[in-house]
Amino acid sequence: MKEFTRKLCEENSIVGLVPTMGALHQGHLSLIKQARQQCSSLVASIFVNPKQFSPSEDFARYPRTLPSDTEKLENAGVLCLFLPEAKDIYPQNFSTYVNVEGLSERLEGRSRPGHFRGVSTVVMKLLQIVQPQFAYFGRKDAQQAAIISRMAEDLNLDTEIVVCPIERETDGLAMSSRNVYLQTSDRQAATVLYRSLQAAQALLQNGSRDALSLHSAMERVLKEESRAKIDYVEIVDAQTFDPLMHINRKAYVLIATKIGETRLLDNLLVDFSDKGQLTTEL
Repeated sequence: MKEFTRKLCEENSIVGLVPTMGALHQGHLSLIKQARQQCSSLVASIFVNPKQFSPSEDFARYPRTLPSDTEKLENAGVLCLFLPEAKDIYPQNFSTYVNVEGLSERLEGRSRPGHFRGVSTVVMKLLQIVQPQFAYFGRKDAQQAAIISRMAEDLNLDTEIVVCPIERETDGLAMSSRNVYLQTSDRQAATVLYRSLQAAQALLQNGSRDALSLHSAMERVLKEESRAKIDYVEIVDAQTFDPLMHINRKAYVLIATKIGETRLLDNLLVDFSDKGQLTTEL
């Protein structure tokens, strides 16, 4: 892969990387679409990273759908697919990790200790191997995207991290590889995450800037769904992920909720124009 990347650099190609764990859906393909608009050469990777799963999590049963993934990538115009094995990424006696302190211990990091250390490490390795000018990540995993962006900035990497909008099903459910875990009875219940974010969005658009009001409105919606078990609902600064009491700068409204046996994430992006006008993006 490094030789391939060197050849592209010699040809003055703009190289883009879309890192994935496979089980591709329209959300991944939207990253590829944006990458193709900015890059002359595109690499997609598929690697189910064992370092970001705890012993109690679903590494063994994480969906692996390589034949259909390969077909989707070919149809999307991806000419280079990087498929490393675990022994290639983590050779014997591997002992070097990347950890973004502070950001990695909050929210998802609190619920999944060690998760972000595994994410940061594998992304760093992929960036070092592929040497792209741009790398693309989805906003659904907002904390992950923030951590990777911070890592790239702190370590003076030459790769620009591009965070792309959330892709949703027609009923609002954020697309995720883990949606395949949802039982039939859970699929409709899972839309409660989107509906709770809509409740927060409506308050914001009506002038509310009080985080507690948004939090209460979201919890009311979530508690109407008996199959939903809330992990957290948080309103945070979009850069630091510090909790906000009053929303007066770019922020995320974050939610993690278990539906049946499946843990789902979603968020609402809150931003302000140069003139101070509020905008929201689901």
